This record gives sequence, C-alpha cells and structure tokens, in this order.
Amino acid sequence: MANHRVHDLTPAEVSKGMAEGRYLLVDVREPNEVAAEAYPGGVVVPLSSFDPNDIPDPKGQQVVFACRSGKRSVTASLAAQAAGLPYDKHLAGGMLGWKEAGLPTKAGA
Repeated sequence: MANHRVHDLTPAEVSKGMAEGRYLLVDVREPNEVAAEAYPGGVVVPLSSFDPNDIPDPKGQQVVFACRSGKRSVTASLAAQAAGLPYDKHLAGGMLGWKEAGLPTKAGA
C-alpha cells in the first residue's frame, strides 16, 4: 500500500463537485450514524463490512469517501486502491468539517 495516496478535498470542493455531478460521495460511517445525520446525495457503504465491490458504479463520476472526522474515509480509500480501484479522494474533516463549513445535512437515510 506504500504507493497508494489519498487526496484531501475540502467540504466546499466536495459539495460543489456533487452539485456539478462530478463526485459520488460514499459515506463509510455505520448505519446508526447515518440514521442520525446523513450527507445529502451520499451512498452508504459501512467500513465495518467494507467491500469495494459494494460501491455503486460511479458512472463517470469520481468517488469521494466520507465519514465522521476523515479517518475512516482514508482507510476506505486505501482499501479500494488495494483492490485495484482508482478511488483516491476523501472528504477531509468528514461530517464534522461538512457541518462546520455550513453545508446541509439531512435526516438519516
């Protein structure tokens, strides 16, 4: 995994990219966390049972991993890269940074 890298994206970059249809946000938090508060437009693939094959086809979009603080999203990105997928982006700061940036959340999915 030494040659794998994870690129940080700011909440503003991710929000803009999602709005423009460039990014697919993959939330790797657990179902109970997502039930409390979710990213609008995100898909959930929990890290506890993470299988890169469970990530929906991004249909030309770039996959961006997200979690609560930005740690599990790095783990997910490295795991996806180890499986041969080019998913090297994550939301730095996670949900905490997203909310700090004033971006909207939705009631759990």
